[in-house]
Formats: sequence, C-alpha cells, structure tokens
Amino acid sequence: MTVDITYHFPPDLFRLLVDTIPLLNPGKKDVVTFFRGAGVPSDIVNALAERLRQSPKDINKYEMVRVVLERLNSRGEATLTARREVLRRVVEFSSFESCWESDRLPAKGLVASIREVVQQKDAFTRMEQERNKERQARLAEAERIAAERREKLVRIDTAKKEFYALFGTHATPQVRGKLLETAVNNLFAAYDITVRHAFHLVGQEGQGIIEQIDGVIVLQGHVYFVEMKWYSTPIGRAEITPHIVTLMNRAEVRGLFISGSGYTEPAIQAARDVLQHKVMALATLEEIVQVLEEQADLADFVVQKMQASQTHRNPFFNPLSS
Repeated sequence: MTVDITYHFPPDLFRLLVDTIPLLNPGKKDVVTFFRGAGVPSDIVNALAERLRQSPKDINKYEMVRVVLERLNSRGEATLTARREVLRRVVEFSSFESCWESDRLPAKGLVASIREVVQQKDAFTRMEQERNKERQARLAEAERIAAERREKLVRIDTAKKEFYALFGTHATPQVRGKLLETAVNNLFAAYDITVRHAFHLVGQEGQGIIEQIDGVIVLQGHVYFVEMKWYSTPIGRAEITPHIVTLMNRAEVRGLFISGSGYTEPAIQAARDVLQHKVMALATLEEIVQVLEEQADLADFVVQKMQASQTHRNPFFNPLSS
C-alpha cells in the first residue's frame, strides 16, 4: 500500500526530515521558529520552547525535531495541515546561505533526497488514485448497466402483462387486431427495438387510405414493416399478399408478419417465393409467448428468423425450437 506523505510521514521520510531540518536552522530557537511558522499546534511548540528555556543544554536540534515530528504523526488527521506545511517548507527551501557553512552541502543533498522521495511517493499516490478512479468508474459503469437492466425488465414485465391480457379479450377480430398492434409494438420498445407505431398512407386524388402499416421497427440498421393479424382461421395467401406488395414497393425494407392463428401452406409458400426479392419472415403469437416464457431476447429472435429466411429459404423458422 502506498502512503500519502501529506497525511503521515513514513519512516524513510521521517528520518530524512530529522536529519535535514536541524541543518536548515542554525540555532535551536530557529528550529522553534521554523515549526511555529509551519503552523505546528501551539501546545507542541510551547512545550518545546519551555523545555529549551529551562534546560537548553539538555536537548539538541535533532531531538527537538524528532519530538515535534513524532507528535505531529501521532495526532493523525488533526495535524494534516501542519505536516503538509513542514514538508513544503523543506522541499522549497533555497536559502542555504543562512545555514552554517559546514552544513550547506549536506543540507542541499538532504533536501534533494527529500524532493526525490516526495516525487516518488507522489507518483505512487497518483498511480493509486488513478487505479481507484478506474475501479470506481468500472463499478459505476456496472451499476449503470445493472440499473438499465432492471429498468428494462420492468418495461418488459409491463409490456408482457399488456400482451397477455389480449388472450382474455372477447373483442371483434378488428378491435383485437388493433390491440395486438399496440401490445406487440410496446413489446418491441421494451426490448429496446426502435419502433414507429401504426400509420396509414392516403392517396393524392381522393383515393382514401391506400396502405395501412401496423408498425415499423429498426433492428441492426435494417427497417422492418410489421404486419399483425389475429383471425379465427389461419392466414392464407390472400391475407399475406398485401404485405408482400407493400414490401415490393420499397427498396431495402424487410418484412415481419405476425399471426395469431397460424398460416396455411400457400401463405408460407408465398413468403418463400418472395425471398428472391425481399427478406421476410413469418411469426406467430405462440412464438412470441415462447420468447417471453423462456426469457429470450425478442431482438435475437427476429434476427435469427431473418437469417433463416436468407440462408435456408425458411421464412417460418422458429429459433426457439431448434
């Protein structure tokens, strides 16, 4: 462990200071003045001054410095400012002419040694501080990711409840289909899939609504038109053809058809036939339920379906059953 020298003088620095400060101060009273000027608590300095007054020959400068530094160290954080100032005054000392001539060179060498120790320990301290910053940054990032995951799970749980509630409704197929659009789009959003909700296009010459888009999602840079139907019978070729036409009228757009009642074989074949021109896949509500029940990722589910369509010409592939 590195030691912050501004908080506590470690042994090597302590010894250097004991050897140096007496050389920087020619007389014993100068040592007292040095410590008083550095802000050493008055009770420490006054006790030293009183001892010097009563028995000046019984104490030398080295003992005086040792006594003061020991007391500064023993008081811990309370004397932090004084320790910093003592160290600063030694490191920045430049008036060696005031020292005894015989002490000047040794004093210069000792001050240089203290500066080197300070620089080394400061470097270690900075390295430790950087490591602590990196560690705290990693912890903060981990907490941010965990918080985002918790928030995402809450969104998914809310969207799941809305989705599951559809299975208890007795609404008409048209109303149920609208509810399905909202619930599934909310599921996509909960899984962090970019969503644009249902919209329609109107003709320019009084033609009314010419296209109805149940939803648009963006996944891995690809735009998908999503069609959702919940009939009482399986989706046939006639029901799936308008979605295929919509895709064919737009470049680079992919298609995802979601049915609440399955598909006929002609519908699956129609989706397979269009794969030479467009990437599309077929899904069912049962598959969506399976994704939720197995706590799988909805985005991965869609991507794997599209990959199966492209590589195996299988638009009705279920990744969760493989």
